[in-house]
Amino acid sequence: MRPSWDEYFIEIVNVVKKRSTCIRRQVGALIVKDKRILTTGYNGAPTGLKHCEEIGCLREKLGVPSGQRHELCRALHAEQNAIVQAANSGVSIEGGTIYVTDQPCVLCAKMIINAGLKRVVFCGDYPDQLSMDMLTEAGIQLEKFEAKL
Repeated sequence: MRPSWDEYFIEIVNVVKKRSTCIRRQVGALIVKDKRILTTGYNGAPTGLKHCEEIGCLREKLGVPSGQRHELCRALHAEQNAIVQAANSGVSIEGGTIYVTDQPCVLCAKMIINAGLKRVVFCGDYPDQLSMDMLTEAGIQLEKFEAKL
C-alpha cells in the first residue's frame, strides 16, 4: 500500500537519524514545504569539532538526566541543524512542516517558532512540557505520529 505523506516523511527522518553521532539519543529532523524536502538534520557536534562518540559524553559522565542541562552537550539538535542548513542555503522554511523522531525540546521549540514553521510531526516523547506549551501558544500544529501496524 502506498504510504501517506506523513508516513513517507517519517520513514525518511528515521533514516536521517542514523547519521547522528550522539551516544545517548539518535534524532533526525526533516523540513518539508509543499510536499518537498527542503533540509535535513541530525544531532551531532558542530562542523569540524570532535563528536561525542570520539571523546565521550560530558552529560553522561556527570549523570545528567535527559532533558536537562543542554548547555553541557556539545551537539546541536537535529531540528537546529535542519534550520541552520536552510539558513546557510538561503532556503525559506517559513510555513513548512518539521518532522522529528522525538518531541522537540524547549530550545528547538523556540527556533521552530521563530523560523515560521507551522506544523511539527514527531514520534518519540521527550521530557519537556514547556516546549509543548510554547509551541501550542504559538499556534503551531502538533501531531504525534503513531505508526500503523
